Amino acid sequence: MTSEEPTPNSTPAQPSQSPEPSASDDRADSSSAYREVTVRRAPKFVPFMAVGAILGFLAALVIAYTGPVDPTLTRESVLGFFTVALALPGALLAALLVLLIDRRSVRRAERARAQRLNDDA
Repeated sequence: MTSEEPTPNSTPAQPSQSPEPSASDDRADSSSAYREVTVRRAPKFVPFMAVGAILGFLAALVIAYTGPVDPTLTRESVLGFFTVALALPGALLAALLVLLIDRRSVRRAERARAQRLNDDA
């Protein structure tokens, strides 16, 4: 049953209070309709945290291979210890930095008018 066929219990030929727009009406509305949007540049969290962890690992690498030699520990075990001790705080500091940058981007956010375009590709 389509929407144009009357149902047995409905009243005949009463116009609807809110007619559905057709495809041509939709194109006409979207070409003239604007929306208010917020535009801001937000940083990505994962790359910042990865860089912080990598910098912590590089610092651990420098400490492990330039420090004095301990006969009870290998350089690799020292590297593993300092990697955990420096990479995790490096990632956390980078996360704090990205949160500060994100807060700054929220304050610098601008309002803009956007128009929807239909790409019939």
